Amino acid sequence: MQTYTLTDARNKHGEVFHKAPTEPVLLTKQSRPSHVIISAQSYQQLIHRLKELDDMVLGQAAHTALSQSKMVGTEAFTSALEHLANGEG
Repeated sequence: MQTYTLTDARNKHGEVFHKAPTEPVLLTKQSRPSHVIISAQSYQQLIHRLKELDDMVLGQAAHTALSQSKMVGTEAFTSALEHLANGEG
């Protein structure tokens, strides 16, 4: 990852934005990370992957909660949900 100070980024903005489509560009302020510039495509890929991972975590949590449930009728409810999920109405 290429690193620029904020001042350098202002002075070399053409170079900074030329690099961003191929690799993230780190901007620093007073020697500390301040911003990261990435391409719009990379950003969309990151957001899409985060949503996928969030869905996986929620699905696993729901599965765990359901498998540990002691409610009356849990098996019948689970079976009905599985039939619906499989399009068996």
